[in-house]
Amino acid sequence: MSCRTALAAFLASDAAKGWRDLPVFAEGAAAMRACAAIDAERRDGHVVAPAPARIFAALALTPLDDVRVVILGQDPYPTPGHANGLAFSYVGPPPLPRSLVNIQRERSDDLGLAPPADGDLTRWAQQGVLLLNTALTVREGASKAGSHLRLGWGALTDAIIAAVSRERSDVVFILWGKPAQAKRTLIDEVRHLVIASAHPSPLSARRGFFGSRPFSRANAWLATRGERGIDW
Repeated sequence: MSCRTALAAFLASDAAKGWRDLPVFAEGAAAMRACAAIDAERRDGHVVAPAPARIFAALALTPLDDVRVVILGQDPYPTPGHANGLAFSYVGPPPLPRSLVNIQRERSDDLGLAPPADGDLTRWAQQGVLLLNTALTVREGASKAGSHLRLGWGALTDAIIAAVSRERSDVVFILWGKPAQAKRTLIDEVRHLVIASAHPSPLSARRGFFGSRPFSRANAWLATRGERGIDW
């Protein structure tokens, strides 16, 4: 399956309701241009993650009308087998990606919960947590992080963030790290809450991610708006 085929299948699905109306999904627009670049990468012999069927998984699992929280990542895990289309999520055998280990540690410290049995964050997505990477793909392999940040995904994901800010009310945007926080200008902070901190990467988690309590803060704010919290 190609990226363009996966895009067409997503747009034809019921889950695309709301998303498909954004101009960036129109014929020849940002989504299609990004997919054309990804398909060219694969033809050139590069291994691209996640698999095509999972590229639009974050949008498919969390339709626009259901978004209550946005967690913004940079790009998928480049380690072979790690990426599954949801920012920070991982389905596979141990060990878990180190950023995800730190997210689970902060979750446990924040909420007093035992660590989950695995790294699959699908349950969050099904509750309205949009687990969005600013680039939806990456080349697999060591030192390939960020390899697709300039292939056109930014126009698409910026439009998605802006659409959530414009179309939804009372959304919590969780921005970990400077690349995510650079998208803050797309968010109407009169209508929404932004929780910003250091990234959960081992390189930065001790510089403000640990102790930031994003999970309890998100739920407390949702409660003030009469919204149910997320079962983290």
